[in-house]
Amino acid sequence: MDRHVEPSEDLQSVSSLLLNLRLQDEQGTFRPAALRTTDVQAMLERLGLDGTLLEESVLIGCSEQNQVQFCLDVGELDRAAVEQVCGGNFISLRKAFFLLTEPEAPLVAKGQALLRWHQTSGFCSATGKPTQRNQAGSQRVCSRSGITYYPKMSPVVIVLVSDGKRCLLGRQSSFPQGMYSALAGFCDMGETVEETLCREVAEEVGLEVSRVSYSSSQHWPFPHSSFMMGFHASVSPAHSQLSVDHTELEDARWFSLEEISSALQVKTPPRRGDPPVLWLPPKHAIANRLITEWTDHQQRGEEGQ
Repeated sequence: MDRHVEPSEDLQSVSSLLLNLRLQDEQGTFRPAALRTTDVQAMLERLGLDGTLLEESVLIGCSEQNQVQFCLDVGELDRAAVEQVCGGNFISLRKAFFLLTEPEAPLVAKGQALLRWHQTSGFCSATGKPTQRNQAGSQRVCSRSGITYYPKMSPVVIVLVSDGKRCLLGRQSSFPQGMYSALAGFCDMGETVEETLCREVAEEVGLEVSRVSYSSSQHWPFPHSSFMMGFHASVSPAHSQLSVDHTELEDARWFSLEEISSALQVKTPPRRGDPPVLWLPPKHAIANRLITEWTDHQQRGEEGQ
């Protein structure tokens, strides 16, 4: 739905500096800075700019307190000056996802994904002519052909594989040290999600899955706005020998319920110099949800024995 939205003092304006900026609160945690329109206008004035940049704000949602929420790209402003004015620090989105709370992360992900889409969709792929955004920032239209473009997400399957007693986790070389996650892969053209799941598991670890059940879905901003569909899958304990494709994964291995239960207790990423420890994606990530579901199922099974 496209409707007129006029930023005012009653609307919460969340800019890209706030998507990447974490302000430390009294409890010593980090959270996105949330500024009203007047706050952003005052910040721009202190940086010697007028308020026209606010017209580039993109609508991302509405809070439970009925505050309309926007994001704004301030990447071309002086970084140090913005940090000083706002009293915080820019950090990467990947790092931020390990520090944010569950309600904050989806808002940050959506804002970042929409801003990046606008940055990369300035021209029509058919005519090469500039595209113009609507006021809400939910679409772009070619100035010549009238073709309308909408933000897109790439479909990804993420699956937690179990042999009945253990669950399978893997890690890429780009992961922080000690972090393991569920297996994941992009859907190829023409594939069903079930076909993608079976292919990815076979390619990455050499296993053939049997039963598959759907869990849930999630938007994920990495690497370029993905639509994650989460599944559980089973393999026969008699055919659980791994054959890891090291071009895809740095490592993959089976973990016991005891190991996973301990890893779920690790609430923050280990600091540099800490002893090596298994830890998992943040609580608001769908991989964590799959692992938690498996753990709960295993514990209920043990209680019933």
